[in-house]
Amino acid sequence: MTAEVVNLATRRTPQIGFERLELNRILDLYGRMVAAGHWRDYAIELGREAAVFAAFRRAAERPEVRIEKRPALRQKQGMWALVSEGGAILKRGHDLAGVLAPLERRLMKIVED
Repeated sequence: MTAEVVNLATRRTPQIGFERLELNRILDLYGRMVAAGHWRDYAIELGREAAVFAAFRRAAERPEVRIEKRPALRQKQGMWALVSEGGAILKRGHDLAGVLAPLERRLMKIVED
């Protein structure tokens, strides 16, 4: 019985998370969007297949955008994805900065207005 428990424990995939630099970059963008009055809340979901940062305009609605990290797609389309409120993938890539670029541009437009 103990060998069976050990095998189950070793077969489980580890939980996916954000590295410190990745989270700092995402939270920096979040803070600037909050200061601009665009976002008000966020949620982080750490799962076995993906780590997700979701940003909300208001706390009681669906997230406006999700930033997803899926290491299984690292060798294919890239492990980073920017997903819209409706579930459409807005940007996918290997580099977090490139995936966050559309949000950075939108922030510049918000600040200029």
